[in-house]
Amino acid sequence: MKIRKATINDCYAIAELALIAGEGIPAFFWEQSRKQGQKALDVGAQNAASENENFSYRNVHLVIVADKIAGMLLAYRLPPSENSEPVIEFPEFIRPLIELEQCVPDSFYINMLATYPKYRGKGIGKELMDQVNSLAIEAGCTTISIEVFEQNTGALRLYQRLGYRVVDQRNVIPHECHPYDGKMVLLTKSVCP
Repeated sequence: MKIRKATINDCYAIAELALIAGEGIPAFFWEQSRKQGQKALDVGAQNAASENENFSYRNVHLVIVADKIAGMLLAYRLPPSENSEPVIEFPEFIRPLIELEQCVPDSFYINMLATYPKYRGKGIGKELMDQVNSLAIEAGCTTISIEVFEQNTGALRLYQRLGYRVVDQRNVIPHECHPYDGKMVLLTKSVCP
């Protein structure tokens, strides 16, 4: 198992893993942007090729097992509060997630952590999470943040076991693109120098 920074050639795998991590949310947005004859996954791969968006190969680290991509971490520094976009500009069901992001400006935000199903249970998620502190230091951050649906108990337990603490939560607005209701939970952890 090794970890490497993603390249532009990894965008299709990044899109596949985003669909796994995103609980249906990326598919919803990619479907909105899809042109006739184009697959939503192709839109995701195009988006991952961005040079200036947060959802970009530039912000992804991949785990490689036997020369195959097994999982990914998508993480980056959130903007300062004065650069935050108005929540009203987002679809209603996304607003609670954006509100939570805006509670932790300038933090190193873990947007997605995913592994392909055949690689689950092999410590890949923990291996990726072990890289976060050094990535946060490189980004000049003092806090790391992550959001998770409270019903995703396995992920919530992993993050808490790694020292992340619940600092806020919002009610989930039900939507056909994800299977959850209940709460979206924001967790943070201080960066260790």
